Amino acid sequence: MKLNNYPAFVFIFLIPYLYSCSPSYKTLLPEYIKEFSTVNAAPDYSNLECWAAHPWKKDPSDSIPKPLRKELTDSSVDVFFVHPTTLTSEETQNITWNASINDAELNLKTDYTTILYQGSVFNQHCRVFAPRYRQAHIYSFFTDDTTKARSALDLAYEDVKTAFEYYLQHYNNGRPIIIASHSQGTFHCIRLLKEYFENKPLQTQLVCAYLIGFAVPKNYYTTLQPCAADTSTGCFVTWRTFKKGYLGPYVKKENGSSWVVNPLSWTMDSLAVSRKQNKGSILFNFNKLAKHTNSATAAHGIIWTNRPKFPFSFILLRGKKNYHPGDINLYYMSVRENISTRINDYLKQ
Repeated sequence: MKLNNYPAFVFIFLIPYLYSCSPSYKTLLPEYIKEFSTVNAAPDYSNLECWAAHPWKKDPSDSIPKPLRKELTDSSVDVFFVHPTTLTSEETQNITWNASINDAELNLKTDYTTILYQGSVFNQHCRVFAPRYRQAHIYSFFTDDTTKARSALDLAYEDVKTAFEYYLQHYNNGRPIIIASHSQGTFHCIRLLKEYFENKPLQTQLVCAYLIGFAVPKNYYTTLQPCAADTSTGCFVTWRTFKKGYLGPYVKKENGSSWVVNPLSWTMDSLAVSRKQNKGSILFNFNKLAKHTNSATAAHGIIWTNRPKFPFSFILLRGKKNYHPGDINLYYMSVRENISTRINDYLKQ
């Protein structure tokens, strides 16, 4: 099964009830317009503005939820994080196939949604590098024009690849690496791992890859394997989150051919893990930790969960069966603690 043959339905639009902060961030737009007025439409990764997150500048990935600000922090490991699709406007579908690096409004949206709510999960022990890239429009995963879609996705991947090579040449210096991504970002990072890590010297520097929100086929890698335990290193974890009992048409077609690791137990077995073991989600309010929101059970290559419980969830999630926008947010504390566990084990080795 070829990676590029995966169906479009795996990508859904980012929805505000699980995956964004208050629209108040839009007040920063004039500042962003000024900032990106001199940035080229193609990326130059020597320019810090071409990074949504970078340790040499202050950005939303540096943010720490208020209940966690007493944690001890360090920067012993690097994370290369590739963000999901934020180019989702219906008005531009079939017109704009790739984002421009200098799109101030889109960059603002990216920084204060995915970089804040997802990229920040790594900041206790990692320097966060998240490149801006000419992401493919969400329409690329739905259109029948496969030629243009493939071209858009290939261009996006070339930017991710160029950014990673720049990172290796200028910042890595032999440091341990975490590869992390969500949705379209994972689509690209699955390929990045194949080209740069599997059976390559760089694999010895790999702490873990968090390939979230997109199917990882069981036959795609030859030696790179999913992590069997919470302390495993040099491996990858992956999951997609759906309401218990729901199998989307594309999941049925996969027929169990995709890997899944439970983000609460960090195993691949089918044992249900109760919501009581979920130490915290980050939902509407970045500075509030919602505890025991939802469970996790691995089944059919995905994660099944109960409807997440938080204020007004019975209204906001009514009829919703695909929790893709919350793949990371719903398990924020579990992911954050697992990063620490794997890093500690890697450094001991």
